[in-house]
Amino acid sequence: MEESERLVGWVKGAKPGPMFLCVGGLHGNEAAGVGGMEDVVEQLQPRAPRMRGDFVALRGNVRALRIGRRFLRYDLNRAWAPAGPAESLPAGGTVTDEDAEVRELLAVLEEVRRAARGQLYLLDLHTTSGSGGAFTTVGDSLDNRAFASAIPVPLVLGLEELVEGTLVGCLSEEGWTTAVFECGQHYEPEARRRAEAAIWILIREAGLLAPADVTEADQAWEALAGEYRTLPRVLEMRYRHPVIRGDEYRTRPGLLNFQTVNEGEVLGEDRGGRITAPETGRILMPLYQEQGEDGFFLVRDFSRIWLTISKALRRLGVARIVHWLPGVSRDPALPGALVANRRVARWFALELFHLLGYRRHLEDKHRLVVVQRRRRFG
Repeated sequence: MEESERLVGWVKGAKPGPMFLCVGGLHGNEAAGVGGMEDVVEQLQPRAPRMRGDFVALRGNVRALRIGRRFLRYDLNRAWAPAGPAESLPAGGTVTDEDAEVRELLAVLEEVRRAARGQLYLLDLHTTSGSGGAFTTVGDSLDNRAFASAIPVPLVLGLEELVEGTLVGCLSEEGWTTAVFECGQHYEPEARRRAEAAIWILIREAGLLAPADVTEADQAWEALAGEYRTLPRVLEMRYRHPVIRGDEYRTRPGLLNFQTVNEGEVLGEDRGGRITAPETGRILMPLYQEQGEDGFFLVRDFSRIWLTISKALRRLGVARIVHWLPGVSRDPALPGALVANRRVARWFALELFHLLGYRRHLEDKHRLVVVQRRRRFG
């Protein structure tokens, strides 16, 4: 790949090894991740003779980054639908804005795949409009979970059920090991530092360099661990408040990531009146910007014991026989999906299917349809 506005850098190791792709700025008002990548590329290049595999750093929505807007016409991080982003693009002719971004990114991703000399890794760097802290999130396969957990900040599970069409979701289904790192508030100086710290940690985790050759990872781990030692290590997603054009939604001023809110507490308002918390939990990513489809999320603490149980159940292959349970059957129309008849399988809550590696696909009063996440490592 030639040097371009999209390519921050491509550091090619002397020996075969992992392909670690890092993307920043999929939202054009989130430049901190790009800055962190620039810092790492500059320091990593002299170590290429000792490196295994490749480190590639890309700017996401280049056109939106130029003007500092989340997107120009549509959200680039909602464009990677299960059927493939190319399916929705206009055929032929001149394209602009996010259509052009998708085409260009697809071409770059194909080039990265062809050049890969080992396992494919992706880190997608973001920031939030609200203040209050950083976190990771993943599509909950065991390899994704392990990759993200190397960064000592809160890990949020279940976001992929509520947000469709993300880049990490698309590539995870194709066999990549993926993680998202939300580095903090858009414009705080610490966000760029946290992005750089996470990259160094995952360079070591992916095995591009021996620990002795990436001492920055130790310093980065200590800094992040110290900053987030008072927050829960793992949380689960409970609720998303959607925002559509014309809502005139406004979040209550001053809310912070991971701030505890109580059921019924007023969190914002729109044309219909006050918006309250549907349950007690911690607020995440309160919307304080013009563009965005998510008013806020609610999360709650999740015991790490359940992560251990989940790992054991997946390693034992319990998912292969769960359809034997009363009221649970395979969905003949959707490969890898299960249908739970709620009138029979009333005790099989969504949480059980989460433990086994499934995510919610459809849900109503009488049935729950879940689909299995990719199974490379559970």
